[in-house]
Amino acid sequence: MTTPVAAIILAAGKGTRMKSDLHKVMHPIAGRPMLGHLLASVAELEPAKTVVVVGDKAEQVQPLVAAFGGVVAIQDPQHGTAHAVQQAQHALANFAGNVLILYGDVPFVGAQTMRRMLDRLEAGDRPAAVVLAFRPDDPAQYGRIVAAEDGTIAKMVEYKDASDAERAIGLCNSGLMAVRAADLWPLLARVGNDNAAGEYYLPDIVMIAAADGRASAAIEADAAEVTGINSRAELAAAEAAWQARRRADAMADGVSLIAPETVWFSFDTKLGRDVLVEPNVFFGPGVSVGDQVRIRAFSHIEGATIGAGAEIGPYARLRPGASIGAAAKVGNFVEIKKAVLGAGAKANHLSYIGDADVGAGANIGAGTITCNYDGFFKYRTEIGAGAFIGSNSALVAPVRIGPGAIVAAGSVVTADVTEHALAIARGKQVEKPGFALKFREIMAARKKSKPN
Repeated sequence: MTTPVAAIILAAGKGTRMKSDLHKVMHPIAGRPMLGHLLASVAELEPAKTVVVVGDKAEQVQPLVAAFGGVVAIQDPQHGTAHAVQQAQHALANFAGNVLILYGDVPFVGAQTMRRMLDRLEAGDRPAAVVLAFRPDDPAQYGRIVAAEDGTIAKMVEYKDASDAERAIGLCNSGLMAVRAADLWPLLARVGNDNAAGEYYLPDIVMIAAADGRASAAIEADAAEVTGINSRAELAAAEAAWQARRRADAMADGVSLIAPETVWFSFDTKLGRDVLVEPNVFFGPGVSVGDQVRIRAFSHIEGATIGAGAEIGPYARLRPGASIGAAAKVGNFVEIKKAVLGAGAKANHLSYIGDADVGAGANIGAGTITCNYDGFFKYRTEIGAGAFIGSNSALVAPVRIGPGAIVAAGSVVTADVTEHALAIARGKQVEKPGFALKFREIMAARKKSKPN
């Protein structure tokens, strides 16, 4: 039987370099908090327990953790990473499996890498701990790992406490570990704080186990997978790296991006086969796009579903709840919110369609709006299949336009229109012959007589 797994995610740092009222791990990347990326990867392992250790701003973090079935533990005061892990002990009091120790500001370590760590922990030599190592281009102030060719760790040392020779080593400690619960708590209890910072360091458990004659092992991951995020600049760099990977994946899956570097995806964007995306398109969370869709330049799409063969934009905005049917068209400067546009329906120009159901094949003329809000409540508009709405019409909800009906241009419709009827709801046109000429003569004379 597979050994149960628990995850401890450390997120108690103050994040002072972010200079933000928002908890560091709640800053979004691709439309999802960085902690959310990590929790999603952990969830793939189906952990028995997930504990996120936080310091201040716990109230910001707790709802996200709860959404993934985890719990929050508080570290206050904060005395280092070993002390932080100890704060999860109560939540894991009856847990007897393997424990992954992760960091909330290292969001992109994947489930496959986590499994590699756990597999190494279960290997025949039964290491006391498994440490995830990496080789960054600039080792900076990362802790160093002195290891044999087989990954057995001879020594781990924090940068502040390392000698010049140790600082010259390129193999660095990411801080991520896998340890058996039965080993973790006794080892943590023996960690001291006799170091330059006076803190209790989690990596010290490796050397404590070594003193007992139990070796630990390091496995390597790509540096991009374990890079931490501590500042706005690093957040932007992480976003750019994520977007570059996602664009490459999209094109590999059969999506054409005319100018890939200008297209922005969210963590859950779904694109069908033979989708064409023009430059400067933004996908917010919750977008699903069918096959052979064309999304034209400068469109903004979030929370929307787009059926096969539809065309969106340019300069279109689809807001949450928009559902665009197969082969439908949403044109330039059209906004759709919480509305269904049926198969083959068209809204080609300068319109707002909100809280509405538009039937198949209906045609929405330029400048049409559904007046869905009275200042207190929202109401729906229903437009039947094959209906035609003339330009500059206002449909005052709640209202129903029957199938095949025509609404004359410039109408303000406040009552239902029956099937196949013509509705004209505008003031009567009155013409006064010659009035324009007389008006100009009067005004010209008045202007001439008026002093400058």
